[in-house]
Amino acid sequence: MRISVMDRCNFRCPYCMPEAKYHEHFRFLDASERLSFDEIEQIARVAVSLGVTKLRLTGGEPLLRPDLPELVKRLRGLEGVTDIALTTNGVLLDRYAESLKLSGLSRVTISLDSLDPAVFTRMSGDRSSLTPVLKAIEKAKEIGFPKGIKLNVVVQKGINDEGMEDLAGYFRHSGITVRFIEYMDVGTRNHWNLEEVLPSAVLLERLSRRWPLVAVEAGYRGEVAKRYRYADGAGEIGFISSVTAPFCGDCSRARLSSDGKIYTCLFASEGHDLKSLLRQGADDQVVRNHLIALWEKRRDRYSEERSSGEESKNQHRIEMNYIGG
Repeated sequence: MRISVMDRCNFRCPYCMPEAKYHEHFRFLDASERLSFDEIEQIARVAVSLGVTKLRLTGGEPLLRPDLPELVKRLRGLEGVTDIALTTNGVLLDRYAESLKLSGLSRVTISLDSLDPAVFTRMSGDRSSLTPVLKAIEKAKEIGFPKGIKLNVVVQKGINDEGMEDLAGYFRHSGITVRFIEYMDVGTRNHWNLEEVLPSAVLLERLSRRWPLVAVEAGYRGEVAKRYRYADGAGEIGFISSVTAPFCGDCSRARLSSDGKIYTCLFASEGHDLKSLLRQGADDQVVRNHLIALWEKRRDRYSEERSSGEESKNQHRIEMNYIGG
């Protein structure tokens, strides 16, 4: 289960929260409109009772949520949880990394779209420089999270794709897994264009020409990244190819938005409101029944529909800052 704890972000990445849409007057959720830690814990507890073992905290930018290590500690206390992860843009990670690890965070995924300072700044919506993110990565390495560190790289043709060999080379031998993600049409505000998608197969071929790569078997059913290891033993990379190689049939992820709705797909148009249930006094059994009913009806296959041309061009979809990717 991926849990978005915050709809706000300190970046304005054009592919996610473009400045023109998320300007200074944009209305984000009030604190009272977001789920409380008690509410998040209750939903997570029920989900774990139904077989969920992995929890990932996302945003927006999750480290903007006050006292996040306290939530990590509470979720770590749920019997059956084997993995608590965090996805962050990294700017605030240096400040919170130690307390997050002490609270029980298993691993961290940091977004890093370029090693070119100018490209990085442009892709953050002119909200950050590269230096604090690289510093945070080094801090995370120094601390050492039990299940490691990953980097997520959204690749846009003509925007940052020319720097992918440099980025891969920088993190070879580092123990950090770099995952290259095809630019996706998440939400409806990022002006997605298929022509800006660099197919993973093309990037794989490019990287393979420089460093021979060997395919790695999936670690579990539903693993979204196709993994490859460097033949010389320098580490591993992965490719998430939702556009050119959809994996809807094996997806096992539930998503809890920052405003308390459950979504069964990253590209869903509607969520199921759990916040209202909780605030009406619903106990665990009521929440459990709702989750079971929702999951049993699940028929999501948007990425497959997109690939086959079946999807509606005007379909409303939940925005990334509410659902966290």
